[in-house]
Amino acid sequence: MRERGRTRRLFGLGARAGGTLLRSRLGGEADWRALGEALFEGLSELKGPAMKLAQIMAQWDDLLPADLAEELARLQRQAQPMPWEGIRRSLVEQYGDLDARFSEIEQHPFASASMGQVHRAVTREGETLVLKVQYPGLAEILEGDLAQLRRIMRLGRWLKVPQVRLDALFEELAASLRGELDYHAEACALVRYRERYAHLHDLVIPEPLPDLSGPRVLAMRYVAGTPLRDMESAADAVRQRVAATLADWLTEELFTHGELHADPHAGNFAVDAEGRLVIYDLGAVIPVPDAHLKAMMQLLDATLARDPMAMDDALRQLGGRQGQGAPLALYRESAEAVVPLFEPGEQDFSDVRVHRRLRDLSPKVWAAMDRLQPPADVLLLSRTLNGHYWNLVRLGARLDMHGRTRPLLAWARG
Repeated sequence: MRERGRTRRLFGLGARAGGTLLRSRLGGEADWRALGEALFEGLSELKGPAMKLAQIMAQWDDLLPADLAEELARLQRQAQPMPWEGIRRSLVEQYGDLDARFSEIEQHPFASASMGQVHRAVTREGETLVLKVQYPGLAEILEGDLAQLRRIMRLGRWLKVPQVRLDALFEELAASLRGELDYHAEACALVRYRERYAHLHDLVIPEPLPDLSGPRVLAMRYVAGTPLRDMESAADAVRQRVAATLADWLTEELFTHGELHADPHAGNFAVDAEGRLVIYDLGAVIPVPDAHLKAMMQLLDATLARDPMAMDDALRQLGGRQGQGAPLALYRESAEAVVPLFEPGEQDFSDVRVHRRLRDLSPKVWAAMDRLQPPADVLLLSRTLNGHYWNLVRLGARLDMHGRTRPLLAWARG
């Protein structure tokens, strides 16, 4: 009965979204704000795959109507928490007598997300930690939700998103969600990243606590911090330090270790009292092969040279563009939008002129997606880097992207 109720709720939300999209397509007045409010209320209660998709879409600031994107972005910071009793049952399954282990567990979550929520706790020994608790029954309802989600995503065709793009996005989302259920894998990623980036003194990764963790509860030492989304009013020096740390870490992650943190929404990052970047969540880490990196840098090289034929060849190297008829005009326009970010000297990520170019370009890229045909893993990589780009925008970063990319471009040519 409960599963049928979820299906009805998801179907109802999909129908409402479809009606709004249809009115927009027919030239009518679409109330994107009202749709966003309905999706926020419904998805924050249902949690799971549909909420995760909405969070992902909200990261693409240049894709959705502004009012809809603003409402969906609330899912990253204001999602309704699951009632305490359901979370408490999961904790009792893990620990048995909670009073024997903890002197306090905060019933209101420290953070609430699509697949679980995080509660601060204090052990009997007086140590403060956080407990990431998977929503009860999530594994059982996941596949049913994914089936409904695939149906809802077909509405994306009304936004002129090709079916190949929708199918690839769905497969990416499904694989990501199944992986996020594995808290043992996330604990291993925390250990690996703490060891790997110990030399980056401005980067903090919480320590997992294996003795207090299990299949549906991940315990970590508590690290206080201001969420990245709330840093816009922080001192400029702090924001620039955090931006440089984020860029340094991403570069090393990709080009030294061949991995990438693939869930870049701002709620997964914070800044501690010392101005260091904190990474809270490592539930989604993807491998990035050297071949992909080289092809990506070759695409950037061709873009900076404003060479549309070389751009098309690089896209083929990535596994896209299987058909004929390269959209050369689109390549030229893409180059004009991207090149300013890589000119010599510091580039200001808060420059609205760059955002405007990228926003104007985005619907044209999506409309040509059936001709570009990027494979699913490239789409995931692109989405992730796009999310990190917008984190740099939120920080008002000023970075010498020209200097940062020169050695990487030389590596790709070698």
